[in-house]
Amino acid sequence: MFEPIVSWKWKVLAGAAILIATSFPVRAQDRLQESIQNLQKQTSELKAMLEEMRAEIIRSRSETMALRQELEATRQQLAAAPVSTPVPASAQTNQESAQKVEEDQQLLNAKIDEQYQTKVESASKYRVRLSGLLLMNLFSNTNPVENIDFPTLAVPQGLYYSRGSFGGTIRQSQLGIQVFGPDVKGAKVSGDLQLDFAGGFPNAPDGVTFGLARLRTGTISMTWPRTTIVAGQDAPFFSPLSPSSLATVALPAMAYSGNLWTWIPQARIERRVDVGENSNFLLQGGVLDSLDGEVSANSFYRTAQAGEASRQPAYATRVAWSHNVSGRPLTLGGGAYYGRQSWFYRNVDSWAGTADWTLPLGKRWEVTGEFYRGRALGGLGGGIGHSVLISGPLTDRLTRVVGLNAMGGWAQAKFRQNEKLEWNAAFGQDTNFAKDLNAFPLSVVYQQSYLDPSIARNRSAFGNFIYRPRSDVLFSLEYRRLQTFSINGVSQAADHINFGMGVLF
Repeated sequence: MFEPIVSWKWKVLAGAAILIATSFPVRAQDRLQESIQNLQKQTSELKAMLEEMRAEIIRSRSETMALRQELEATRQQLAAAPVSTPVPASAQTNQESAQKVEEDQQLLNAKIDEQYQTKVESASKYRVRLSGLLLMNLFSNTNPVENIDFPTLAVPQGLYYSRGSFGGTIRQSQLGIQVFGPDVKGAKVSGDLQLDFAGGFPNAPDGVTFGLARLRTGTISMTWPRTTIVAGQDAPFFSPLSPSSLATVALPAMAYSGNLWTWIPQARIERRVDVGENSNFLLQGGVLDSLDGEVSANSFYRTAQAGEASRQPAYATRVAWSHNVSGRPLTLGGGAYYGRQSWFYRNVDSWAGTADWTLPLGKRWEVTGEFYRGRALGGLGGGIGHSVLISGPLTDRLTRVVGLNAMGGWAQAKFRQNEKLEWNAAFGQDTNFAKDLNAFPLSVVYQQSYLDPSIARNRSAFGNFIYRPRSDVLFSLEYRRLQTFSINGVSQAADHINFGMGVLF
């Protein structure tokens, strides 16, 4: 009588022992299985949603057909009945129900069509968003400039420069792709790629209208609630601001007039620390490709430039304090940059100290700006595109190479008249130290940049308005004054008028 019970207990104990003995080596498999189950669960939920939507559409169509048939039968009864016969209440109810179901079906179909139209399919099946700016600029220049559609320098009149120019372009238009990836270790992963068409012109008749695509920025971000890791090609994070302008989009406004900029490969980490309810500190640090402003030596192969030949990256950091003032951020930031350049075994230290500010003044006014002081900053647009001064050929052992000291900055005042219209006025200047330029007159011959090395100072000022009749439609009119000074005291000036019309998508 007890033998089956004892046998059954021994079987249970044996099974438990086997389960315990085998549980440890299969934990990794359990985790993998759990991940697979979660993925299957998400896939099942998505399929269920699609099936539910499909069933809803089929049900709505069936109800619509049934109501249409009933409505048609009622209409036939009404047509056969005398004119004085009152319309049955049920017929009116059926007619209203049919109209409501038909309206609901049209709305549902419209939403489905919208989903198909806005969907961008990706190989990873994660959400992808296509965005961009289609921008048309009409422009006029009163004197020669180095680039007629978005000029930064006034140049002397010469054989290939007329006294002025007029034209139009859409090559400042931009195209962007954003990817919203999975959560990894609690971080949201995303990617952003931005292109424009200001990469030059093909050697063809009317080639100025065939703007070549150009890589601007491309970043991969991992974002936690207070920490962000960014890797890719981006603007220098220690010089984060630029003036507001639709006339200068291919290059940031005030480029070579006090605004440090370039799209530079980098990796950085950001940490936000709250200080009270309305204030926080943003701590940033990272490494960057040590660019120096040299022109590429080859169109197909990448050779090491002076910054990359130093065999070390550039380093940068920034600390910014922000305070909420009536719902608008007041921000004060300061940054530092250091890199090394190797010019035929001659080492040059590149460095910069930066400051930036965003100051809201009341509800409608805002003042923004930046300042920098540094040396050998041609790779960041500082020093009017020049990093070093050279006393002779680099192959000569007696040739001296020193970093060019420079200083610059810009400031902008913005007035938001209403939600659709804003007015902007800005001024900026970049200055190369005259004592450095006077000590190296041969740098005019042995130069490292395509920009004129004899430029001692470059100044820009503009005023514009930007009007948005809708959030995705832009109009702008801008007047810009350029003034460029050479080391010998001669200056050139030019006026640039620009009308812009754009559509965001």
